[in-house]
Amino acid sequence: MFGSMKKRVDNPAADIETIVGRDTTINGKISGSGNIRIDGHVDGGISITGDVVIGESGAVQGDIKAGSLTVAGTVTGNVDCDGNLSIHSTGQLVGDVRVRSLNIADGGVFKGRSEMDTHLGTTAHATPSLSPAN
Repeated sequence: MFGSMKKRVDNPAADIETIVGRDTTINGKISGSGNIRIDGHVDGGISITGDVVIGESGAVQGDIKAGSLTVAGTVTGNVDCDGNLSIHSTGQLVGDVRVRSLNIADGGVFKGRSEMDTHLGTTAHATPSLSPAN
């Protein structure tokens, strides 16, 4: 069923447990543990102890707190990550960020202020794959 998800980081902890599909809109805050991928729209923010992936078609309007965050879509809101924030070439983030490390690919957009603290996230986080979940 999720055969295309095999293109993950080698760490099995990087498994996506929750997927918000392309045609889904959530109004309200998402909270919990584990890893989540957003291909649809979230209006209200995300607070996850695991890792968050915003796919190319994904959009989040609201603050995000996560173990790590990968942005290939659009985020409008502040970000607080214990680990890495990675903005891909198709990604756009508008808001202030507090992270352990920040990576922005050529073409990626970041508008805001950043605070990097190497003491955040004493445990390593693997970033889930951006491959679509078909």
